This record gives sequence, structure tokens and C-alpha cells, in this order.
Amino acid sequence: MATPDLILGSPWRQDEKVAPVSQEADRETEEYAWRMDAGVLAVAKAELREDADSRSHALQHLRQWISQNPDLRDCRTDSNFLLRFLRVKKFSLPMAQQMLLKYLNFRKTFGHLVRQLDVSAPSVNQLMRSGYIVASPLRDQHGRRVVIVTARLLDPYRHSRADMARAHMATYEACLDDEQTQVAGFTHVGDVAGAGAAHVTLWSPAEFATVLKWGEQSIPMRHKEIHILNIPTALRYVYDFAHNRFSDKMQKRFMIHNSLEDLHKKVDPKVLPKEYGGDMPLAQMAELWVKELESKRDRLLSLDYMQLLSDRGILCRKNQRYHYGSDMAGLAGSFRKLEVD
Repeated sequence: MATPDLILGSPWRQDEKVAPVSQEADRETEEYAWRMDAGVLAVAKAELREDADSRSHALQHLRQWISQNPDLRDCRTDSNFLLRFLRVKKFSLPMAQQMLLKYLNFRKTFGHLVRQLDVSAPSVNQLMRSGYIVASPLRDQHGRRVVIVTARLLDPYRHSRADMARAHMATYEACLDDEQTQVAGFTHVGDVAGAGAAHVTLWSPAEFATVLKWGEQSIPMRHKEIHILNIPTALRYVYDFAHNRFSDKMQKRFMIHNSLEDLHKKVDPKVLPKEYGGDMPLAQMAELWVKELESKRDRLLSLDYMQLLSDRGILCRKNQRYHYGSDMAGLAGSFRKLEVD
């Protein structure tokens, strides 16, 4: 495997403190300047059809569309924000417009879960400091940001599904501020060991399914690999249910691992916490990640200023609207059985 890229300014050592990732300058100006290396440029051109001309043209027309759209209020128009939608849709302007509308509708519909991303709020801050979800300070061999979830570190008797959702959304939004992550995408690693009925029943089946389905369609993330470790036998049906909510394209990117050795064949252990074969302890990763999130607190909270006044512009096939029922009934029964068991 190639050597992972450091997001930190210098290699981490056990005897030193490391500053969080610094924010880019001048991101609110409309004048765009490419700040990434030639390797990232090559990926952008080959996979996303991005070059200076396509980028300039798309940004100009997307800003014009936003300014003329009566259903949008206080929508960000800085390059960093708009490019995450253009890149995930490979510079198809109509598709980027639709995803932006769906993103704002997702935030509106599930505001109780994904708005007010205040990482200093006690319940969310405690969850983040536990190491439940972190973004590794090392990129993987593909230049991707690696997001690691350790399910057992979420105490379902102390934390709510809103805490869980905000921890995830704050992580994703903060990572998307980084343009290399917009281009290269994400690698996800989830350790499900220790998860049980109390974790599952934080969610109603209908809401859980809708958040997964709408989230894939609405949040401008390039999910390149999803590695799942240690699925308890009793919760395999929950994995199957969640897996089936995603698109065929996404489903093919899931990989199940039964051991760290198996995981290491796909993910360089150097990007993982020490507990999973890496060098940096998870507690230190969590500390660094919380510092990075705190440095972006105002930016995360400012996302709430954007409003979608009407969803009339969202195109949807008649038979693609999500209906509660059918397969939900069976899962709800299983959820109830878990509570009894």
C-alpha cells in the first residue's frame, strides 16, 4: 500500500501535541484558486470531469440559478460550498441543482436531527470526546479522509438519536469543508462490536430508513468504501435492512470484515487508531477531531441560516417517494422483540 497522506502539518509523535487542521483562507470570495496538488487535480479531471473551464462555467451558472430561485433564502454561494455539489454530480448542473435542493430539504425535514450542529453542546461534545466518531488525521492511500465509528462508545442510555445524528452530520460537514475530501471522497470504517438492542431502538424503523435513503441522495459526499467490522449475529438483520435502503451503487461499496487482519487487507492500519492496529490512540484522535470541530463551530452553526421555502423544485418520480409500511412492519416487530429479549 502507498504511504497515507498526513493531514497534520507534521508526522505525529507520541510525545507531542498536534494542532487541528487549519482552515483555508478566503473561501467566502467568489474568485476561485486551486490549492491542491497535481495528484488531486488528476483525480478531479479523470473522475469528475473537472477543469478550470468547467469549474468556472458551472459556478457562474449555479450562482445565477440560486440568485433567481424564489424558493431559496440565504443560500451560500461561496465556491467551497457549491463545488461539493458540482463535484459529487460530476459537474452536471441540473443534477447539482437537484442535490442542493434535496440537501436543504433534508435539513428542513430532519431539523431535529441535523440542525444546530453545536459541538460545544454538552451531550454532543461528550459523545464526540468519547471517540464514537472521528475523522482520522491521516488520509488513506487514495487521499481520502477516513471516518471511523466505534458503536460501543455510544451509551444509548445517556445519548439520544439526535446526539448520534448531530455527531455524524457535524463530522461530514466539517470534512466537506476540505476540498481534497470533496474530490477524493470518504472511506468509512464502522466497528459494530458491542452494539445491542438499546442502540437499535433509539430509532423508529421508518425514520431510520428515511434518514439513510434521503441522506445518500442529499448529502454531497463521495462514499468510496464502507468497511463494517464485527457485526453481532443478533443484529445482522439490522445491517441487511440498512444495506437494502441504499442504492445499488452504494451497496456494492460495503465490505464486511470478521477480523482486523481482514480489514487491514483493504485499509492501511496506519490511518486507524492504535486499538485497530494503527499508531495513534483513539482518545488522541478524538481530542484532535473535537479541536477541529470546535474551530469550525461558527461555520457549522451558520448552515442553519439557509432556508428552502418550498420543495416544489425537487424532481421525483411518482413511485420513488418513500412510503412507510410494507417492509417496515416486519422490522418494527423485530425491534419490539429486541426490547423484550
